[in-house]
Amino acid sequence: MSELVAALDIGGTHVSAARVNVESAAVEPGSGCRIPFRPDGSRSELLAAILRAATSGAGAERCGVAVPGPFDYEGGVCTIRGVGKLEALYGVDLRHELGSALGLEDENAVRFLNDADAFLLGEWWAGAACGHGRAIGLTLGTGLGSAFLEHGRIVDDRSDVPPEGSLHLVPFRGAPVEHVISRRGLLALYGLPADGEVDVADLAERARADERRAQEAFSHFGSALAEFVTPWVRSFSPTSLVVGGSIARAWDLIGPVLEAELSATPGLEVITRAQNLDDAPLLGAARFAMAT
Repeated sequence: MSELVAALDIGGTHVSAARVNVESAAVEPGSGCRIPFRPDGSRSELLAAILRAATSGAGAERCGVAVPGPFDYEGGVCTIRGVGKLEALYGVDLRHELGSALGLEDENAVRFLNDADAFLLGEWWAGAACGHGRAIGLTLGTGLGSAFLEHGRIVDDRSDVPPEGSLHLVPFRGAPVEHVISRRGLLALYGLPADGEVDVADLAERARADERRAQEAFSHFGSALAEFVTPWVRSFSPTSLVVGGSIARAWDLIGPVLEAELSATPGLEVITRAQNLDDAPLLGAARFAMAT
Protein backbone atom coordinates (compact mmCIF):
# COMPACT_ATOMS: atom_id res chain seq x y z
CA MET A 1 0.00 0.00 0.00
CA SER A 2 1.31 3.42 -0.94
CA GLU A 3 2.08 5.83 1.88
CA LEU A 4 0.35 8.58 -0.12
CA VAL A 5 -3.29 8.51 -1.20
CA ALA A 6 -4.90 10.97 -3.60
CA ALA A 7 -8.06 12.43 -2.04
CA LEU A 8 -10.81 14.54 -3.62
CA ASP A 9 -13.85 16.27 -2.13
CA ILE A 10 -16.37 17.23 -4.80
CA GLY A 11 -18.87 19.85 -3.67
CA GLY A 12 -21.60 21.82 -5.38
CA THR A 13 -19.42 24.80 -6.28
CA HIS A 14 -15.83 23.54 -6.09
CA VAL A 15 -13.57 20.53 -5.83
CA SER A 16 -10.80 20.20 -3.24
CA ALA A 17 -7.95 17.74 -3.52
CA ALA A 18 -4.71 16.81 -1.82
CA ARG A 19 -2.33 13.96 -1.11
CA VAL A 20 -2.87 12.33 2.27
CA ASN A 21 -0.01 10.73 4.14
CA VAL A 22 -1.34 7.44 5.47
CA GLU A 23 1.36 7.01 8.10
CA SER A 24 0.77 10.41 9.72
CA ALA A 25 -2.98 10.56 8.91
CA ALA A 26 -2.54 14.09 7.61
CA VAL A 27 -2.76 16.09 4.40
CA GLU A 28 0.69 16.43 2.86
CA PRO A 29 1.76 20.09 3.24
CA GLY A 30 1.61 22.05 0.00
CA SER A 31 -0.31 19.39 -1.91
CA GLY A 32 -3.80 20.84 -1.55
CA CYS A 33 -5.82 22.74 -4.12
CA ARG A 34 -9.34 24.12 -4.43
CA ILE A 35 -10.84 24.69 -7.86
CA PRO A 36 -14.19 26.51 -8.19
CA PHE A 37 -16.79 25.76 -10.85
CA ARG A 38 -20.35 26.75 -11.68
CA PRO A 39 -22.91 24.28 -10.29
CA ASP A 40 -24.71 24.45 -13.64
CA GLY A 41 -21.52 24.17 -15.66
CA SER A 42 -21.25 21.96 -18.73
CA ARG A 43 -20.01 18.39 -18.57
CA SER A 44 -16.64 19.36 -20.02
CA GLU A 45 -16.23 22.27 -17.56
CA LEU A 46 -17.06 20.20 -14.50
CA LEU A 47 -14.96 17.24 -15.56
CA ALA A 48 -12.00 19.49 -16.41
CA ALA A 49 -12.09 21.02 -12.92
CA ILE A 50 -12.24 17.62 -11.21
CA LEU A 51 -9.43 16.12 -13.28
CA ARG A 52 -7.29 19.23 -12.85
CA ALA A 53 -7.70 18.95 -9.08
CA ALA A 54 -6.88 15.25 -9.22
CA THR A 55 -3.41 16.00 -10.58
CA SER A 56 -2.44 17.10 -7.06
CA GLY A 57 -2.50 13.39 -6.22
CA ALA A 58 -0.12 12.36 -8.98
CA GLY A 59 2.11 9.48 -7.92
CA ALA A 60 -0.38 7.96 -5.48
CA GLU A 61 -1.44 4.35 -5.97
CA ARG A 62 -4.94 4.82 -4.55
CA CYS A 63 -7.57 7.52 -4.80
CA GLY A 64 -10.51 8.27 -2.50
CA VAL A 65 -13.34 10.55 -3.59
CA ALA A 66 -15.97 12.20 -1.39
CA VAL A 67 -19.02 13.21 -3.43
CA PRO A 68 -22.63 14.15 -2.59
CA GLY A 69 -25.51 11.89 -3.55
CA PRO A 70 -27.30 10.60 -5.40
CA PHE A 71 -24.30 8.72 -6.74
CA ASP A 72 -23.43 5.15 -7.68
CA TYR A 73 -20.65 4.83 -5.11
CA GLU A 74 -19.89 1.21 -5.92
CA GLY A 75 -19.72 1.72 -9.66
CA GLY A 76 -18.20 5.20 -9.62
CA VAL A 77 -20.84 6.61 -11.97
CA CYS A 78 -22.52 9.98 -11.35
CA THR A 79 -26.31 9.70 -11.01
CA ILE A 80 -27.01 13.19 -9.66
CA ARG A 81 -30.26 14.66 -10.94
CA GLY A 82 -32.91 17.05 -9.69
CA VAL A 83 -30.75 18.82 -7.09
CA GLY A 84 -29.54 21.81 -9.08
CA LYS A 85 -25.85 20.96 -9.06
CA LEU A 86 -23.42 18.71 -10.94
CA GLU A 87 -26.26 17.46 -13.13
CA ALA A 88 -24.18 17.74 -16.31
CA LEU A 89 -22.05 14.88 -14.97
CA TYR A 90 -24.99 12.47 -15.05
CA GLY A 91 -23.84 9.15 -16.47
CA VAL A 92 -20.13 10.01 -16.36
CA ASP A 93 -17.89 7.14 -15.23
CA LEU A 94 -15.73 9.10 -12.79
CA ARG A 95 -13.82 5.98 -11.75
CA HIS A 96 -12.59 5.53 -15.30
CA GLU A 97 -11.87 9.25 -15.79
CA LEU A 98 -9.91 9.59 -12.55
CA GLY A 99 -8.11 6.29 -13.01
CA SER A 100 -6.95 7.39 -16.45
CA ALA A 101 -5.90 10.84 -15.20
CA LEU A 102 -3.86 9.34 -12.35
CA GLY A 103 -2.51 6.36 -14.28
CA LEU A 104 -4.26 3.86 -12.02
CA GLU A 105 -4.93 0.65 -13.93
CA ASP A 106 -6.58 -1.26 -11.07
CA GLU A 107 -10.28 -0.32 -11.11
CA ASN A 108 -10.44 -0.86 -7.35
CA ALA A 109 -7.76 1.77 -6.79
CA VAL A 110 -10.38 4.56 -7.07
CA ARG A 111 -13.11 4.43 -4.43
CA PHE A 112 -16.09 6.70 -3.75
CA LEU A 113 -18.14 7.52 -0.66
CA ASN A 114 -20.73 10.04 0.44
CA ASP A 115 -19.26 13.39 1.45
CA ALA A 116 -20.89 13.42 4.91
CA ASP A 117 -19.63 9.87 5.53
CA ALA A 118 -16.15 11.00 4.47
CA PHE A 119 -16.33 13.94 6.87
CA LEU A 120 -17.13 11.76 9.89
CA LEU A 121 -14.67 9.03 8.89
CA GLY A 122 -11.95 11.67 8.66
CA GLU A 123 -12.79 13.07 12.08
CA TRP A 124 -12.81 9.55 13.53
CA TRP A 125 -9.46 8.70 11.96
CA ALA A 126 -7.63 11.92 12.75
CA GLY A 127 -9.89 14.44 14.45
CA ALA A 128 -12.47 15.18 17.11
CA ALA A 129 -14.09 11.72 17.06
CA CYS A 130 -10.79 9.86 17.35
CA GLY A 131 -11.00 7.09 19.96
CA HIS A 132 -14.80 7.03 20.03
CA GLY A 133 -16.55 3.77 19.30
CA ARG A 134 -19.73 5.41 18.13
CA ALA A 135 -20.15 8.90 16.66
CA ILE A 136 -22.56 11.10 14.74
CA GLY A 137 -21.33 13.68 12.25
CA LEU A 138 -23.35 16.65 11.00
CA THR A 139 -22.42 19.01 8.18
CA LEU A 140 -24.27 22.32 8.16
CA GLY A 141 -24.23 24.51 5.09
CA THR A 142 -26.39 24.84 1.99
CA GLY A 143 -28.10 21.70 3.27
CA LEU A 144 -27.83 19.21 6.13
CA GLY A 145 -25.47 16.26 5.85
CA SER A 146 -25.21 13.45 8.38
CA ALA A 147 -23.34 10.25 9.09
CA PHE A 148 -23.43 7.58 11.79
CA LEU A 149 -20.30 5.60 12.59
CA GLU A 150 -19.66 2.55 14.75
CA HIS A 151 -16.16 1.15 15.28
CA GLY A 152 -14.85 2.84 12.16
CA ARG A 153 -17.68 1.77 9.86
CA ILE A 154 -20.55 3.83 8.53
CA VAL A 155 -24.00 2.65 9.66
CA ASP A 156 -26.83 3.50 7.26
CA ASP A 157 -29.27 0.60 7.28
CA ARG A 158 -30.39 0.00 10.87
CA SER A 159 -33.45 0.95 12.85
CA ASP A 160 -31.44 3.26 15.13
CA VAL A 161 -30.44 5.57 12.26
CA PRO A 162 -32.56 7.46 9.68
CA PRO A 163 -33.09 6.00 6.18
CA GLU A 164 -29.71 5.73 4.41
CA GLY A 165 -28.20 7.44 7.45
CA SER A 166 -29.48 10.72 5.97
CA LEU A 167 -31.13 13.14 8.36
CA HIS A 168 -32.09 15.44 5.49
CA LEU A 169 -34.73 12.84 4.58
CA VAL A 170 -36.43 13.27 7.96
CA PRO A 171 -39.12 16.01 8.18
CA PHE A 172 -39.00 18.58 10.95
CA ARG A 173 -41.90 20.62 12.27
CA GLY A 174 -44.09 19.42 9.40
CA ALA A 175 -41.73 20.43 6.61
CA PRO A 176 -38.42 19.35 5.02
CA VAL A 177 -35.75 19.77 7.67
CA GLU A 178 -33.51 21.84 5.38
CA HIS A 179 -36.15 24.59 5.46
CA VAL A 180 -34.87 25.21 9.00
CA ILE A 181 -31.50 23.48 9.44
CA SER A 182 -29.48 25.01 6.61
CA ARG A 183 -27.99 28.27 5.40
CA ARG A 184 -31.35 29.49 4.12
CA GLY A 185 -33.01 28.46 7.38
CA LEU A 186 -30.53 30.47 9.42
CA LEU A 187 -30.91 33.53 7.20
CA ALA A 188 -34.70 33.18 7.41
CA LEU A 189 -34.49 33.26 11.21
CA TYR A 190 -32.80 36.63 10.83
CA GLY A 191 -35.38 37.75 8.30
CA LEU A 192 -33.32 37.63 5.13
CA PRO A 193 -33.75 35.73 1.82
CA ALA A 194 -31.22 33.09 0.86
CA ASP A 195 -30.43 34.83 -2.42
CA GLY A 196 -29.52 38.17 -0.85
CA GLU A 197 -26.12 39.75 -0.37
CA VAL A 198 -25.82 38.89 3.34
CA ASP A 199 -24.42 35.42 4.08
CA VAL A 200 -23.76 33.37 7.22
CA ALA A 201 -20.30 34.87 7.74
CA ASP A 202 -21.77 38.39 7.63
CA LEU A 203 -24.48 37.38 10.08
CA ALA A 204 -21.84 35.94 12.42
CA GLU A 205 -19.93 39.22 12.36
CA ARG A 206 -23.08 41.07 13.35
CA ALA A 207 -23.72 38.65 16.20
CA ARG A 208 -20.16 38.98 17.48
CA ALA A 209 -20.59 42.75 17.34
CA ASP A 210 -23.47 42.33 19.83
CA GLU A 211 -26.34 42.77 17.41
CA ARG A 212 -29.17 41.14 19.33
CA ARG A 213 -31.24 40.04 16.32
CA ALA A 214 -28.27 38.19 14.82
CA GLN A 215 -27.44 36.57 18.15
CA GLU A 216 -31.03 35.40 18.51
CA ALA A 217 -30.99 33.90 15.00
CA PHE A 218 -27.98 31.75 15.85
CA SER A 219 -29.43 30.83 19.23
CA HIS A 220 -32.74 29.73 17.69
CA PHE A 221 -30.83 27.81 15.00
CA GLY A 222 -28.79 25.93 17.61
CA SER A 223 -31.92 25.17 19.62
CA ALA A 224 -33.76 23.90 16.52
CA LEU A 225 -30.80 21.69 15.64
CA ALA A 226 -30.77 20.23 19.14
CA GLU A 227 -34.51 19.58 19.03
CA PHE A 228 -34.23 17.85 15.66
CA VAL A 229 -31.21 15.68 16.37
CA THR A 230 -32.08 14.64 19.96
CA PRO A 231 -34.24 11.59 19.03
CA TRP A 232 -31.45 10.23 16.85
CA VAL A 233 -28.78 10.88 19.46
CA ARG A 234 -30.86 8.94 21.94
CA SER A 235 -31.52 6.17 19.42
CA PHE A 236 -27.92 5.69 18.19
CA SER A 237 -26.27 6.46 21.56
CA PRO A 238 -23.01 8.01 20.34
CA THR A 239 -20.27 9.16 22.67
CA SER A 240 -19.29 11.89 20.21
CA LEU A 241 -21.24 14.41 18.11
CA VAL A 242 -19.05 16.32 15.63
CA VAL A 243 -20.29 19.27 13.59
CA GLY A 244 -18.74 20.55 10.37
CA GLY A 245 -19.71 22.50 7.27
CA SER A 246 -19.60 26.24 6.66
CA ILE A 247 -22.04 27.11 9.47
CA ALA A 248 -19.75 25.35 11.96
CA ARG A 249 -17.39 28.31 11.53
CA ALA A 250 -19.88 30.12 13.76
CA TRP A 251 -19.52 27.44 16.44
CA ASP A 252 -19.08 30.09 19.14
CA LEU A 253 -22.63 31.22 18.34
CA ILE A 254 -24.46 27.89 17.99
CA GLY A 255 -22.24 25.51 19.96
CA PRO A 256 -23.13 26.70 23.48
CA VAL A 257 -26.85 26.29 22.80
CA LEU A 258 -26.38 22.86 21.26
CA GLU A 259 -24.15 21.74 24.13
CA ALA A 260 -26.58 23.04 26.76
CA GLU A 261 -29.58 21.27 25.26
CA LEU A 262 -27.79 17.96 24.59
CA SER A 263 -25.53 17.82 27.64
CA ALA A 264 -27.95 15.67 29.65
CA THR A 265 -28.17 13.00 26.93
CA PRO A 266 -26.96 9.69 28.44
CA GLY A 267 -23.59 8.54 27.12
CA LEU A 268 -22.85 11.60 24.99
CA GLU A 269 -19.40 12.72 26.12
CA VAL A 270 -18.31 15.17 23.42
CA ILE A 271 -20.25 17.81 21.45
CA THR A 272 -17.81 19.74 19.34
CA ARG A 273 -16.86 21.41 16.09
CA ALA A 274 -14.72 19.38 13.71
CA GLN A 275 -11.01 19.45 14.37
CA ASN A 276 -10.23 19.36 10.63
CA LEU A 277 -12.99 21.60 9.34
CA ASP A 278 -11.61 21.83 5.79
CA ASP A 279 -9.65 18.59 5.50
CA ALA A 280 -11.93 16.04 7.20
CA PRO A 281 -13.63 14.86 3.96
CA LEU A 282 -10.21 14.47 2.29
CA LEU A 283 -8.89 12.48 5.24
CA GLY A 284 -12.01 10.32 5.28
CA ALA A 285 -11.82 9.70 1.54
CA ALA A 286 -8.20 8.63 1.88
CA ARG A 287 -9.01 6.37 4.84
CA PHE A 288 -11.82 4.77 2.85
CA ALA A 289 -9.52 4.22 -0.15
CA MET A 290 -7.16 2.30 2.13
CA ALA A 291 -9.84 -0.12 3.32
CA THR A 292 -9.81 -3.57 1.77
